[in-house]
Amino acid sequence: MVAAQIRTRGVHDPRVLDAMTRVPRHLFIPDASKTDAYGDFPVPIGFGQTISQPYIVAYMTQALKLEPAHRVLEIGAGCGYQTAVLAELVAGVYSIELIPELAARAHGMIDRLGYANVHIRAGDGYEGWPEEAPFDRVLGAAAADHVPAALIDQLVEGGLIVMPIGGMFEQDLLVQRKTGGHVTTLTALPVRFVPMVKGREH
Repeated sequence: MVAAQIRTRGVHDPRVLDAMTRVPRHLFIPDASKTDAYGDFPVPIGFGQTISQPYIVAYMTQALKLEPAHRVLEIGAGCGYQTAVLAELVAGVYSIELIPELAARAHGMIDRLGYANVHIRAGDGYEGWPEEAPFDRVLGAAAADHVPAALIDQLVEGGLIVMPIGGMFEQDLLVQRKTGGHVTTLTALPVRFVPMVKGREH
């Protein structure tokens, strides 16, 4: 997976490649889809959600330019796979998942794998995690039509946020830096993610 799908597409950070090698992706996939665990495509994980294709996980992780001392806010824990990859690279991961059943499943797998630097809770990603702010980096694993203000507020000055922005059919994975309290876009990649949903709509 790492050699054929990730390294050949330009992901070159050795720490990211090592993390992608170490995290057992198949453990995060429901039994019915385990044969697709290492395929070059997203895989359903239940509740209308998916685990992103391996390349996108690696691309987003590299784009964050992570350092060992960083604290990362993740919006959309899903099955916990991206969470585990982040946990291999930083001091702390704070992950929010709207769907309680997925949050519980991700929490269980993260505990099983022994990641003591991960905190997962069920909640509304649009609100972020204010009591644990500020964060050095923010990663969004679901598409919104704009970057929520709360996430910008909870990001340190100079910090990076990587998140898909757009509608149902047209999205760009934006890498943005916070400068002067606002974010400016550094790079964009066309993608297709599940939509980010406000908690009050459920």
